[in-house]
This record gives sequence, structure tokens and C-alpha cells, in this order.
Amino acid sequence: MSLLHLSSLAEISAAAWDALLPDDQPFLRHAFLLTLEESGSVRPESGWQPDHLIWREQGEVRAALPGYRKRNSWGEYVFDHAWADACQRAGIPYYPKWLGAIPFSPVTGARLLGDAAPLIAQLPDYLHQHGLSSAHINFTTPHANALLEQAPDWLARLGIQYHWHNRGYRDFQDFLDTLMSRKRKQLRKEREQVASNGFAFDWYRGDQLREDQWDFIYTCYANTYAVRGQRPYLTRDFFSLLAERMPHSIRVCIASLQRQQAAMAFCLVDGETLYGRYWGCLAEFDRLHFETCFYQGMDYAMAEGLARFDAGAQGEHKLVRGFEPQITHSWHYLSHAGLRAAVDDFLQQERAGIRAWEVEARDALPYRRGD
Repeated sequence: MSLLHLSSLAEISAAAWDALLPDDQPFLRHAFLLTLEESGSVRPESGWQPDHLIWREQGEVRAALPGYRKRNSWGEYVFDHAWADACQRAGIPYYPKWLGAIPFSPVTGARLLGDAAPLIAQLPDYLHQHGLSSAHINFTTPHANALLEQAPDWLARLGIQYHWHNRGYRDFQDFLDTLMSRKRKQLRKEREQVASNGFAFDWYRGDQLREDQWDFIYTCYANTYAVRGQRPYLTRDFFSLLAERMPHSIRVCIASLQRQQAAMAFCLVDGETLYGRYWGCLAEFDRLHFETCFYQGMDYAMAEGLARFDAGAQGEHKLVRGFEPQITHSWHYLSHAGLRAAVDDFLQQERAGIRAWEVEARDALPYRRGD
């Protein structure tokens, strides 16, 4: 029995890795994670050093945990910058740390693959041996939550996102009929405004897009970072490689104005959920973001019979459009006893605040009472 680490997912076969996956969510697949590495989107120079953990018994891989050594906290979407700042002021090293997550993807899904209990038990020793301050596992499922709740010294953290649920709606009007009158009019007006400006929308699978269209998609994606003075996380190569390796998991909505491409929303899909990941445009148009990223995705989910639309992290503005609050979970093991005690106290207060906001957010939903 042994805990091993991989400096690249290329060190394990796709068959061995994917055999551990409990469902068809695309983010955990060997092809997706390896594409992040081989495209240069994930690399040590950007603060993401692949450090995947596997547990072997009798020569066979029994469990795995996708992971990275981090020298910053960017691209994680569970924000611990304040913890790192406090450590710096106190002279306590916070980086490097170890992170179990899908880079740049705040999507709840399997993290502990296979029978991961022995792996979790050995993780504190692994941190000590490799000079890592802490371990963090983000956006976990109930299975992982139950296991980590029993593990010594792991601290639970809550977050909140907003997801749309397809309750068997025939079409968008059927959905609108479940809303209060004032909210129904607001959503209809937003869609009519974009339509009156002449925008048309087309959906594509990954294998239906040409390289010049991928150029456009990447330009839009990168522009969302450029306007904030930031560098994009993903490289141009990521999109072409993923389209080659996982074409049927990709869905892209392209908005055109007078037959000229103007904006896009890049999504992934599995058997029951549409995952909205990236958005971008070449020029700003009023309400185009809402149409491209929200309403088009809702239309697509209804047309394809998908049960849920996860349109990405944060965004209280989603509430008025029928996206319901969803509690997310992450877990944190901090080797320094004093830091662990301070963070534990903070998280107890934060959890209470998240729970209270969930109740308040549900009261703000636009659905008719009883729906």
C-alpha cells in the first residue's frame, strides 16, 4: 500500500484514471485535466504545479485525487487570500500549499476518486514531507463531505452559487408562467430588447467549429480578462486540444449581429447538466450578456431535456432570473495549530452567515409563491 504523486496526468493511463470516475461529468476526465497541462494553461510558472495523488494496493490504483501545489490563490474560487495575508504578517509560511480541485472550474463534483479513505489519512504526512503548509479540497460532493467530516482536523467551509433547475418546462414561456407578474415582464423585456437589436444565436458542438471560430471564441474569452487588466488563465491551444479530445462535451453559443460574430458563451455538458464556463464579447451591448449566458442556456437545457443549468460562480443577479441558491462545500487542513484555530473560529461565523443568506436569497426568488 502506498501514496504516490504524479507530476503530470500523463504518468497514468486514461483508462486507469477514468475507471475511478463515478459519473460522466467532464471536468474530472483524464482528457480534460491533461489538456489543461499540455496546453500550458496549468504550469508551475503560473502557480499551478500538477501534483496528483494516487493510492496503490497490490500494484493497482485504488483511489486518486487531482491536485496541485500552489504558490498563489488565483483561479480557485474559494478565497483564502485573507488567510495568506494573515500568515505573512505573522511570519507563518502559507505557500506552497496543496489544492485538490479542478483548475479555474468552480463546479461541484467528485474529488475523492475510488476508496480514498487511506489517501486522506496519509495526506497530513505528505504535506509535512514535502514542505506544504496545508491542504484544501474544493467544491466537494456529499460523499467527500461525509468522509472528510470524520477525518481529524479538517475544517468545513460553505459557499453559495446559483443554479437553474428545469422542472419539465416545455419552453421559455412555460417557465415564465411560474414567475410573479412583475418579474415575468422584466425577463420578457430583456429578451425582446436583444432580439429587437437584431442578434441571432447559434449553438455548436466542439466538432462543428472551425479553427477560425475557435480564434474568435478565444479572443472573446481573453477580452473578459483584458478589460480588467488581467491575463487569461487558459491558452489558445486549450480550446483546440479540448475540441479534438472531448468534442461531444463542448457546447458553444455564438451571438451574431448582421451575420458578424459578436459574442460567445462556452459551455460543457454531461447527461443532466449544462455548465456555463466562459463568456466574452467584442463590444458591449445592453443585456447581451444576460441573453447569451443565461437565457440561451435555459433554452438549450429545456430543448435537450437537461435537468440543471450551472451558469458559473457567484452572481446574485441570477436570483431574479430564477437561478436558485445552492450551497457549496470545501475542506481545509491547516498544519499550523494556531492558524487552524483562528480559521476554525472564522469559518463557524461564516457558515452561519452563508446559511442565513441562503434563506434570504430563496425569499428573493421570482417564482409565484407555491411554485
